[in-house]
Amino acid sequence: MNKIEQLIAKLCPNGVEFKSLGEICESQSKATLKISDLDKNGLYPVINSGRDFYGYYNDFNNEGETITFASRGEYAGYVKYFQGKFFAGGLCYPYKVSLKNRLLTKFLYFYLKSKEEEIMENLVSRGSIPALNKVDIEDFCIPIPPLEIQEEIVKILDNFSELTAELTAELTARKKQYEYYRDTLLDFGDENNPKDGVEFKSLGNVATISRGERITKSILSDEFHYPVMSGGIGPMGYWRDYNRDKNTIIIAQYGTAGFVNFMQEKFWANDICYSVSPNRDMINKFLYYFLLSKQAVLYELCTNAIPKHLPKEKLCDLKIPIPPLEIQEEIVKILDNFSELTAELTAELTAELTARKKQYEYYRDKLLDFKELESKNV
Repeated sequence: MNKIEQLIAKLCPNGVEFKSLGEICESQSKATLKISDLDKNGLYPVINSGRDFYGYYNDFNNEGETITFASRGEYAGYVKYFQGKFFAGGLCYPYKVSLKNRLLTKFLYFYLKSKEEEIMENLVSRGSIPALNKVDIEDFCIPIPPLEIQEEIVKILDNFSELTAELTAELTARKKQYEYYRDTLLDFGDENNPKDGVEFKSLGNVATISRGERITKSILSDEFHYPVMSGGIGPMGYWRDYNRDKNTIIIAQYGTAGFVNFMQEKFWANDICYSVSPNRDMINKFLYYFLLSKQAVLYELCTNAIPKHLPKEKLCDLKIPIPPLEIQEEIVKILDNFSELTAELTAELTAELTARKKQYEYYRDKLLDFKELESKNV
């Protein structure tokens, strides 16, 4: 019998009391902010309807330990815990525990997080805009085990969360390290101030940029062999034929407009996918690595029209350094090796992170499964 089981057997063998969220929490202040009100250098994060911060602002309307629920949009029902000063936007419900002598905020958060999927499925209405009704979430019932048990559960789950956060940070650090090293190798200055006399030319002058041919999703099948690349990050399906050879650079024109990819197999390029084939002054893989290092710039070249897209003329105008072929070959060799090592390490960390998350969810759900005390025993 583990410590939690021992505590339950000793302190609440017949079950625990359940209370509705509205009985144990107090609703807190919130206010609507427009995007134009935000300040990227603002002092306080803004929590609204998304999983991430909405932005930053120079004032706050909440502080201390708080639980928030996204109330509208794609992530309606998403549960967040925050400790400190922040601004609650109009599309979230912020709450503080009012039953302070019997309930830990962190325990409440872990319990609600374990029920997040249930909240999203059962309490969020799925109209044109998904919405969580405040009355419904305040009726949601929460177990109130003795504080000693809550403290032990929070301690265990905090340790799991810390380990997951460390692995996530390690994964992010490795990716940033790779990007820094890659960008340093590919830094030749710019056309006005080139390094080592390296010439810059427009992409349209050093490569052939062509769109693919339209094919509809309805005729694709997983039984076919060749991936069909369109405006997404991955294939939109598979087709029996191909129109581009392997080792081809592609850039999405619509969809995830500006996204750069390198196809290592024969494929079909759809009509909203650019393929980029350099002339003899450039090595294919060198151009790919350089374009990849300019991923953020390519996204910025896209129009804000609906749908968002990357015009060919803007892509053609992008300036590309043309170092000697021997230097291009050396850079490709270094980056290929480094990419391979990074990919292996990323795969190991990702697998470890996935396993830890599953382990965390398993223990969280097991630890937070309480029997309700029958009313006659309350």
